[in-house]
Amino acid sequence: MSTLSKLLDDYLTTRRSLGFKLTCEGTGLRTFVSFMERQQAVYITTKLALAWAQKPRLVQPAQWNRRLGFVRSFARYCSAFDARTQVPPTDLLPFKYVRPEPYFFTDHDIERLLQATLKLRPENGLRRWTFRCLYGLLSVSGLRSCEARNLFVDDVNLVDGVLTIRSSKFGKSRLVVLHPSVVAVLTGYLERRQHFFGSRSHLISHVFVNDCGSPLSSEQMLDTFQRLMKRIGVTANEAGRKPHLHDLRHHFAMQALLRWYRDDEEIERRLPALSAYLGHVEVRDTYWYLSARPELLQLARQRLERYWEQTS
Repeated sequence: MSTLSKLLDDYLTTRRSLGFKLTCEGTGLRTFVSFMERQQAVYITTKLALAWAQKPRLVQPAQWNRRLGFVRSFARYCSAFDARTQVPPTDLLPFKYVRPEPYFFTDHDIERLLQATLKLRPENGLRRWTFRCLYGLLSVSGLRSCEARNLFVDDVNLVDGVLTIRSSKFGKSRLVVLHPSVVAVLTGYLERRQHFFGSRSHLISHVFVNDCGSPLSSEQMLDTFQRLMKRIGVTANEAGRKPHLHDLRHHFAMQALLRWYRDDEEIERRLPALSAYLGHVEVRDTYWYLSARPELLQLARQRLERYWEQTS
């Protein structure tokens, strides 16, 4: 085993022990170390880091920057053990990342989506009920799709109406409180699920599974969602943005903000609660979900006008 390979094992072990998953970063860095070994390099240089980061040439510059970021973090670690290590500067491979505009779902869109799930085949299977409950939960809870997909039965507290989300995106766990109407739907699904699998239902640990009892894959979730969107005629907005499963999370955040405006809540004081509910590390990460919409702008304008009337 080379020195870099040993350092990489130690680096990944250390950071993962702190709660970082490093799935993509770990895979990328292993290919980087293999690249370094083919170059017969025993320590990291900026030149070699750039050469690796800019492969393949056909991808977007954002991907190059991301790959170089993997190396930069690893190089900082290596520099503590080998003074010859060069840490790539942060201004290399600059790019301007622009978040794609989300698709704004209406309540009617989501109602049609949930109705469409009931037409999934087979008619006597669990599939239609699984996706109905799954997509409905995503639209009213703000969960990430991976969090819902990895939900275990033991993480569902139907008595108190609370979900335990374990080791989410940033390695942190949180509690998500559900509305009684959501608890009722989830209870009905779990009862139907237990009846469908019968005596072996206790052996199936995940909440959302296919008809064989295996956990849903990311591909199954996304493919079924896109097929249903096409079936109900929801394809793309005026900007050409196609609906994505993640937009259900955006819908939840937007609805929360609209409800607070209508109830005359202090938005600045409520945002940290929404941020914690969504599982964000910092409040600023929540702001992207709060994109301006006509309804939101109108409510904000009305609030501002009332303030001016009171202070004039």
